[in-house]
Amino acid sequence: MIKVLITDKLAQEGIDLLNSMDGVEAVVKLKISEDELTKIIGEYDGLIVRSDTKVTAKVLTNPGKLKGVARAGVGIDNIDVPAATRKGVIVMNTPGGNTLSAAEHTLALILAMSRNVVPACNSLKNEAWDRKKYMGNQLNGKTLGVIGLGRIGMAVAKMAKGFNMKVLGYDPLAAPVDAEKTGVEVTTKLEKIFKESDYITVHVPKNEQTLNMIGAEQIKMMKPTVRLVNCARGGIINEDAIYSALAEKRIAGAALDVFPKEPPESFKFKEFESCLVTPHLGASTEEAQVEVAVEAAEILVDAIKGKAVRNAVNAPSAAGAMPPAVSQYADLARRIGSLMSAISTGPIKKIGVQYRGTIAEAAVEPVTLNFIIGLLQRHFDMPLNMVNVGILAKERGISIDETKNTEAKDVAASFSAKVVTDKVTRTVTGSVFGGKLLRIIELDGFNIEMTPQGPVMVIFNDDKPGVIGAVGTICGKHKINICTMGVGQKPEEQKAILAVSLSREPDAKAVEELGKLDFVNEIYVCNLD
Repeated sequence: MIKVLITDKLAQEGIDLLNSMDGVEAVVKLKISEDELTKIIGEYDGLIVRSDTKVTAKVLTNPGKLKGVARAGVGIDNIDVPAATRKGVIVMNTPGGNTLSAAEHTLALILAMSRNVVPACNSLKNEAWDRKKYMGNQLNGKTLGVIGLGRIGMAVAKMAKGFNMKVLGYDPLAAPVDAEKTGVEVTTKLEKIFKESDYITVHVPKNEQTLNMIGAEQIKMMKPTVRLVNCARGGIINEDAIYSALAEKRIAGAALDVFPKEPPESFKFKEFESCLVTPHLGASTEEAQVEVAVEAAEILVDAIKGKAVRNAVNAPSAAGAMPPAVSQYADLARRIGSLMSAISTGPIKKIGVQYRGTIAEAAVEPVTLNFIIGLLQRHFDMPLNMVNVGILAKERGISIDETKNTEAKDVAASFSAKVVTDKVTRTVTGSVFGGKLLRIIELDGFNIEMTPQGPVMVIFNDDKPGVIGAVGTICGKHKINICTMGVGQKPEEQKAILAVSLSREPDAKAVEELGKLDFVNEIYVCNLD
């Protein structure tokens, strides 16, 4: 008998589905403490949670026969995924279940803002009859700017087309292949979204690239009649910038379903009739809750029974089954992917990888997949792995041109990657020395030796004396140790590159100070661990 424990409120349809399966029993224990869950978890084959239960490392200390944890929803912040991975417990989520609900909520907010639904309702309840004050706007013929063309963004775009809206779409990673087929005008310039849109909605994950993506500077580019919507993550649209814009009437309205801290610490937006706020209701529909409950039940039982594992966020690593050389190059490729993600600005247009020398004779699919994981991870809320990364890349129309050449060049074996975006073309080559030393040996045509480990900083600069000293001085001022350093030059172009690994990531002030050095052309910081 397969026993599945449910510790958060789950739609009854999911529980009924589990109990209808042969050899499966669902056990519901709500509001369970961490200590109690720790004691009993080993008695169950599977666990289904939502956001309340914390599946901590303590809970997973002795998992017993536990094989999988399913999150009925997208976020997995309440699950210690590394601890689960170490214990061999598969963690899954249900990212597609709330797509339509989140998209519909976005449209609901757009419509409510356009027709002044909330203030007009409140006015009439207060026994006023003021039709002129709440004159609205039609969506027909208006331009909607959609930032982020993943599942939810594309669903919003399709719904907006039903209102005969013009849809401009931008994605920081890559637009889906079917975006233009559905009537979305894809642009690679955010400025076009800001300048031409009557409504702007964001549907991107929250990371260093998207935090404060829309702030005071971006709002200045917009029409005074623009309305902004955030049903994605708090902080993508800067709250202070929205507040100032509303106070100064530089925008017509805003609607926020998410906040940097939830519940929010301040309720300052209550003073504006032109601002709608809702308590993170994007996925809060009965249909969405049924869908994620049913999906969680299905994928969990399939995984326990040894069938296809779907939506795993920590697919068991295949590294142990790889030949040592392939495992080392898979690690190197993931780190190269992370570095290229940081230095390759703009939506991706083309990706190519090349294997040379002895590594070209091996089965290198795990290496290529790890490179894609490193390259794409920051564009997704969910952890990427060798099971899901290929599917997610395909959804965005991303393909990899892979070539092999058994003839060595410069070193016995090497892995090279090329990423072309609408703004830059980047190339990186790496090798593994002595079977264990990971090194980057070329970056954008600069011959360089760089250790791809921990916090790193890459500076493209003019080739002149004093560069190393000036950079070292600022790092020292901010109490940052330089662990390793690589320098490459192109004397004929009077250009150079400085790549350093650091004791810790420099903060924004340090990066700003380094960027002001007169020889610096570009500066990038990322963590490769």
